[in-house]
Amino acid sequence: MKKTTLLLLYFLMISCYEQQRDCADFKTGKFEFTQEIDGKKHTSIFTRTADLQIETYNGKTDTATVRWVNDCEFVLQKLNPKTMQEKKAISMKILFTEGKKYTFEYAFVGDAKKQRGTVTKIE
Repeated sequence: MKKTTLLLLYFLMISCYEQQRDCADFKTGKFEFTQEIDGKKHTSIFTRTADLQIETYNGKTDTATVRWVNDCEFVLQKLNPKTMQEKKAISMKILFTEGKKYTFEYAFVGDAKKQRGTVTKIE
């Protein structure tokens, strides 16, 4: 009986925890995104304004429009796509924020397979 009570108390405490989500702080600024691909870290730097995102990755710069759906969700659409894959819009959703970082979920619009990442605001 004691284990059941402790387990119930544990789940009650977890359900009361609410993650911070101050998305407005991340609508504009300069950011860094690092991801690991095949055991190697790759970093991109991007600047986001109210309606554009300019990203530099591996010495190449690309620009996308930013359309905010709500305070924590937006859609990116490349301005000058070179392939059919690049023509697809990307849906971005900020899941939670902590200090100068936010964790987000992203996928091509209409695609059920979502991925996660963390971004750091550097300016």
